[in-house]
Amino acid sequence: MAPAPSVGPRSAGAGRAIDAAALSKLRWRCRRGLLENDLLIERLFTRAAPLTQADANGLYLLMELADNDLLDLFLGRQKPTADLDRPEVHQVLAAVRAQGTRPETRLSSATSSRTSS
Repeated sequence: MAPAPSVGPRSAGAGRAIDAAALSKLRWRCRRGLLENDLLIERLFTRAAPLTQADANGLYLLMELADNDLLDLFLGRQKPTADLDRPEVHQVLAAVRAQGTRPETRLSSATSSRTSS
């Protein structure tokens, strides 16, 4: 699947919230095979602030990665390199990490309940 056409040079509307149709497509594109990634990405969709075009651009770029590489970026084990070393990618990674302070969305509790069943 090709990335969204808005990925590329920053557009004037990078700070605007994306519309419902674009949000739905983005949410579908962000589905991952690794549960931990799904849980971390879901934080972006459930936060109070709406997703902007810059967030969407960063997510589309990150979705090109393999699951383990993506998880390493989310957890801060690796830093974005080459094409991923862009402001919108750093913005998404920071948003995912910032959401981790809420007790109800802690990754450790969600993954431990998955392994105990």
